[in-house]
Amino acid sequence: MTVGGMESVEVFTSEGKGRGLKAQKEFLPGDVIFAEPAYAAVVFDSLTHVICHTCFKRQERLHRCGQCKFAYYCDRTCQRAAWLNHKNECSAIKRHGKAPTENIRLAARIMWRIEREGSGLAEGCLVSIDDLQNHVDSFDEEEKRELRADVESFLEFWPPQSQQFGMQYISHIFGVITCNGFTLSDQRGLQAVGVGIFPNLCQANHDCWPNCTVIFNNGNHEAVRSMFHTQMRIELRALNKISPGDELTVSYVDFLNVSEERQKQLKKQYYFDCTCEHCKKQIKDDLMLAVKEGENKPSAETVKEVIQFSKDTLEKINKARVEGAYHEVVKLCRECLKKQEPVLGDTNLYLLRILSIASEVLSYLQMFEEAADYAKRMVDGYMKIYHPNNAQLGMAVMRAGVTHWHAGLIEAGHGLICKAYAILLITHGPSHPITKDLEVMRVQTEMELRMFQQNEFMYYKMREAALKNQKIQVMPEPSNETSPSLFHKKE
Repeated sequence: MTVGGMESVEVFTSEGKGRGLKAQKEFLPGDVIFAEPAYAAVVFDSLTHVICHTCFKRQERLHRCGQCKFAYYCDRTCQRAAWLNHKNECSAIKRHGKAPTENIRLAARIMWRIEREGSGLAEGCLVSIDDLQNHVDSFDEEEKRELRADVESFLEFWPPQSQQFGMQYISHIFGVITCNGFTLSDQRGLQAVGVGIFPNLCQANHDCWPNCTVIFNNGNHEAVRSMFHTQMRIELRALNKISPGDELTVSYVDFLNVSEERQKQLKKQYYFDCTCEHCKKQIKDDLMLAVKEGENKPSAETVKEVIQFSKDTLEKINKARVEGAYHEVVKLCRECLKKQEPVLGDTNLYLLRILSIASEVLSYLQMFEEAADYAKRMVDGYMKIYHPNNAQLGMAVMRAGVTHWHAGLIEAGHGLICKAYAILLITHGPSHPITKDLEVMRVQTEMELRMFQQNEFMYYKMREAALKNQKIQVMPEPSNETSPSLFHKKE
């Protein structure tokens, strides 16, 4: 079955997995297989006043809706584009006296769209909202309690003059949100800012080593060539060569976890047992659990102790990060690395987690040389574990490149920035803001590298003078979140 704009894929029923998506033609790495606008989407409760409710970009100054005083927009263009979806919400918020939580708002937006268009196939959709999985039958007691509370809050918010839906149908919609809500990020792709429902994307099955990746594109309302260019959308992009008839898969979770942990996470969050090749054969688990080899190979007891120490330290680090005690974070990382280095292999998960935190926090504190050393080791480990075209790998390599550049290590910095650019061209595409930023850095570091190669002494003199005359650019404050996961799970 194919739909306008979706000719390159078809829905099929896959053994033991339910529906899946299949390629109808050949794709090469970086090709956009399809782009899909959200069926409905909302900004997270905590960010409603700093993120545009239409394009989900973070902006300094936003215009507030004069009616409900709740929705915020970049400008009139975004406000006009939002009106169809915001109109009912606007009057419901005024009537209710306040805006409800993001889950209720998303459910309401879905229902108003169903009220307008019916619950059949929406334009460009391969499946209807009614046909999406809700997994309500698999909910545990706690989840069922939350569902009941959500349904009650929804009924309080839902206007009496709108179409009325039965309890079972409302529960179905909340179940769909729980299992299929997709995380939306800001224009830099670094922070999760909202949640949306994309029915076509929901058909793509999970694989821990997928052949596709999903990128959120905030659109560009200056581009007037067509709706396709201007509209906020997700893009399903090929990571490697895909042949006609191949199943299209994405990863619902970060690969950087041993197969048993990934399986637990998938079961808890998405209610299925992962039987992908990497889980069945535990591929890469040995690397993620690597210990030092050679004459002084540590005993099993020592390894166990160090892993436990690492877990305890990560908890302390999280607490210190929440409090903004970054010097304490650095101290904890150094202590942990001292214990890990003689025992754990250079691809061990726990070592890589500490190296990642240490490099990020030290960059923020402008201790660039030490940060660069840790970042290099982190990237070397990641390269052996991640798929070569993994978006998280690309972002990590970019961070390491910027850190080396700040540390004055121009050769290594330029090399890493080029490597990150090659990955992100495939995962994000050339027009994504991150890729564009990276292109600017690539040109800048190339110029500096040429200068460095011609006259090292002069390069450092000029760098010193430049740093004296301008405040060094502060790295963004480390976030307490891991990078946004693919599907949003209500906490």
